[in-house]
Amino acid sequence: MPRELGLIGATGIAVRAVLDPARRREDVRVRAVAASTPERAETFRAEHGLPVAHADYRALVRDEGIDTVYVSLHNSAHAHWAAEAARAGKHVVVEKPLCLGRREAHALRRAAGDAGVHVVEAVITAGHPWQAAVRELVASRELGELSGISSHIAFDLPPGGGYRFRPELGGGAFHDTASYWLDAVQAVVGLGGATASGHSEFSGPNGVDLEFDAVLRLPSGVRAELRASLVGPYRADHEFRFTGGKARLRNFLRPAAGPFPVNLVLQRDGGAREVRSFPAVSYYDAQLDRIMALLERPARADDAVVERVVVLESAYLNALERCARIGRGEA
Repeated sequence: MPRELGLIGATGIAVRAVLDPARRREDVRVRAVAASTPERAETFRAEHGLPVAHADYRALVRDEGIDTVYVSLHNSAHAHWAAEAARAGKHVVVEKPLCLGRREAHALRRAAGDAGVHVVEAVITAGHPWQAAVRELVASRELGELSGISSHIAFDLPPGGGYRFRPELGGGAFHDTASYWLDAVQAVVGLGGATASGHSEFSGPNGVDLEFDAVLRLPSGVRAELRASLVGPYRADHEFRFTGGKARLRNFLRPAAGPFPVNLVLQRDGGAREVRSFPAVSYYDAQLDRIMALLERPARADDAVVERVVVLESAYLNALERCARIGRGEA
């Protein structure tokens, strides 16, 4: 029997991440949708040929024909509806970021544990073969010792409507991009013992962070940096610096638009350059592959997700505090 999914949020990302890849599978079916209004849910249902449009989110969560819920609301609503779905005995897939703070993350962890269900953060870059390749570079010391990681992620989004320009809804450059950065750092070297700091002027519409700089300091001495922006031009790069060279990934988010190859470029000190290519892959199809495989396993607490949320919150709160001090003339 296929898994029956319900969508909380009639969104474009739900189409790309769930509906389209689900149509290419036989083990999953999207049964229902709920949106901000019943009319919007019905329009989405009719457009995509779904069996059911629910009047509200709670009705979808209570639908006994659904075993898995996908949440793609604004960031500040992720934790509440993920917890509601988990308490109703549904597996939950939540668009990144899973939630915005450690208290929410721990509450979600408890709800999932009590119900014996999975709560999964959807980070489309997770598990890509380049991550294993960089881990092997670190382990083998082929380029020497890892000393630093720099990530630059920028989107060209015109300021205006939408939750990304409303900080009270979890908008801003950092919340929109940090999950990709943290997943990469965690996959390569881990986040255990990391201390986080952040900086932003919070000078965008409604006081949102259009640009954000974050730094992680790891016990090993590795320093991981993120430059995030919502004012473009588009960029999505990771650079891993070693004592004997560097490895760089450019355009690592391009596969979100469809199958697209990713290249890891190694530059050794002294001039030798090597390109290690990975086959074109559709991130959303690969993500649904991973999620469906995970849901077949016994549910267990995902400490890695909680770890990412703790670091995310620490960096963001540090930036808010620093901005407030500057505003008071204290720094």
